[in-house]
Amino acid sequence: MIRKIIIASVAFLALAASAAAQDFAALERPRLKAEAVVTGDLVRIGDLVEHAGVVANVPIFRSPDLGTTGSVSAQAVVEAVRHHALVGLDTGGIQEVEVTRASRTIAAQDIEDCLTRALAAKLSLGTPDDVSLTLDSDLRALHVAPDARGEPQVSRLDYDTRSGRFNATLQVPTGRATRRPLRLFGRATVTVEVVTAARTVARGVILKDADITLERRPRARVGRGVITDRAEAIGLAARNILQPGQPLRTAQLMKPELIRRNQQVTLVYQMPGITLTVRGKATEGGAEGDVIAVLNEQSKRVLRGVIVGPGRVALNPPARSMTERVAAASTAPGGGAR
Repeated sequence: MIRKIIIASVAFLALAASAAAQDFAALERPRLKAEAVVTGDLVRIGDLVEHAGVVANVPIFRSPDLGTTGSVSAQAVVEAVRHHALVGLDTGGIQEVEVTRASRTIAAQDIEDCLTRALAAKLSLGTPDDVSLTLDSDLRALHVAPDARGEPQVSRLDYDTRSGRFNATLQVPTGRATRRPLRLFGRATVTVEVVTAARTVARGVILKDADITLERRPRARVGRGVITDRAEAIGLAARNILQPGQPLRTAQLMKPELIRRNQQVTLVYQMPGITLTVRGKATEGGAEGDVIAVLNEQSKRVLRGVIVGPGRVALNPPARSMTERVAAASTAPGGGAR
């Protein structure tokens, strides 16, 4: 009886060991991957096959370009690994394996910013914001090895001040990968920020912040008198109609008009200790500080004075006739001393 029990136990243990061995063998069987990410120039067996064992580091294909994805057929992988004594590869129904070459991306804008800074600094063209680039060909992002450190650096720069043409050589960080220096050609334009009208502005309208905007224009085309600081325009009035996008010049703006043509005004005569006023009519408009002609409605004479406030014009007669003018003004109908 005991012998039968021992025989049965041994048979059971053998069966269990056989099943475990089969499960372990199935677990460790080489299997094809559906996707792979590689970091070097070569694709190795272990990149494409799980449980590749001692041949995992054996290269079998070239990698795609940095930052790109390629594909290889399952059959090609099977044929490649067979030469290295890896048999029984389980493809799991996979038809193709997608292989991606890992990379670090350097954006096109970062490359352009690097070149702009170099132009501004080395050639004294102003700040980087003052330099606008037009490249001869489209600039695309660069893909470098994941272990590449640093940013692009301009190693050579030639610039023609008359035409604005440049050609530049940039050194790009490479890591383990190799890359030729990047050559860029184009034109650099030095710009300046100018104040322009944001909308149509009628004559005499006092400019507010919403009426103006800042735009960059080539510095060579910006003449004298163009306003570059918006604070110098806000609060002034338009001498004539301003069109949208039109760069504003100091000659196009004036202090707000305090007196309009044909407006009733007060003529003010001032002397030490006495101030005389007379009614008049402005024959022309103007802003504070402007000299305008005013008709004295009592004497019907046209006098010239300086606008000193809304509806007020100051007269400063010559000293030799001051006494006569004061006496005339004080005795004229409507005149008086204050």
